Amino acid sequence: MAASTKPEILVMVPIYAPVLAQLEQEFSVHKLWQAPDSQQCMNDLAGSVRAVVTTGLLGLRRADIDLLPKLELIACFGTPHGTIDHAATSRRGIVVTNTPDRIAEAVAELAAGMTIALMRRICENDRFVRTGRWPHGAPSAGNTLVGKTCGIVGLGKIGRETATRLEAFGMSVSYQGPRRKPDVSYSYFADVAALAQHSDCLVVTCSATPETHRLIDARILDAIGPEGYLVNVARASIVDEAALLAALDAKRIAGAALDVFWSEPQVPERLMGMDNVVLLPHVGSTTREIREERGRKLMANLRAHFSGQPVPNPVTR
Repeated sequence: MAASTKPEILVMVPIYAPVLAQLEQEFSVHKLWQAPDSQQCMNDLAGSVRAVVTTGLLGLRRADIDLLPKLELIACFGTPHGTIDHAATSRRGIVVTNTPDRIAEAVAELAAGMTIALMRRICENDRFVRTGRWPHGAPSAGNTLVGKTCGIVGLGKIGRETATRLEAFGMSVSYQGPRRKPDVSYSYFADVAALAQHSDCLVVTCSATPETHRLIDARILDAIGPEGYLVNVARASIVDEAALLAALDAKRIAGAALDVFWSEPQVPERLMGMDNVVLLPHVGSTTREIREERGRKLMANLRAHFSGQPVPNPVTR
């Protein structure tokens, strides 16, 4: 009797290594990022791939869905936010799954840490020590958080968790959003520029929507001012890239901490040489705990589908 053949799956980008190892044990895994020519790889696998593993941020393009006639399942490591064409998947009966989890606390931890790192110039002074400059000069002085004001753009789950953490470091909190929150005592600003002018550090935690696209533009950056800071843990599209680079170059703001970029993983070369920036590789939800939870749910979705059972975490339109 012939041995059963493992279902063939295509993994679009590197995911948490222990989860990738599990996938390789149970499935025939093709790694798109290792292919010399990704498009040729997709063409070669078109007749055999039954499932695609992707991330919520990357999703899967309609053109790639159309290229895979045997595709049965798109399994997201994370949650897709408009990155999968549900009309295309529904038409073909392709199942889409996600790995629901709580990331607000983790992203808020990072937002607070980036604020501290930026205002206290932790990364800059780390480079000062590592490059052997300490014996020959004085380290850079940062700003204390105590008595300063944090302005939060978007007081949703992440914004609230960020506010709680920065309050613990002695900051007062103000916020902006489409409407006032009746259950908080923080000062509310309907206008982002007014909030920016009021704040020592502006932290962006709002969702990316048509209304928030390039919300943080030259006018807002000028309102932050040469003594103020910007932290973005939301989406890069909320901040006008050219305006931010110009403001940093001209020192019209004191500095910026960014976990998201406009063409990530590519980062503007101009940012690389600036001392008044903190740059992170989109790691807001990158904790072992969250990655392990997502891995368990990803594997459960794949196992259920290929054993003919309903998937535990379907994505509905």
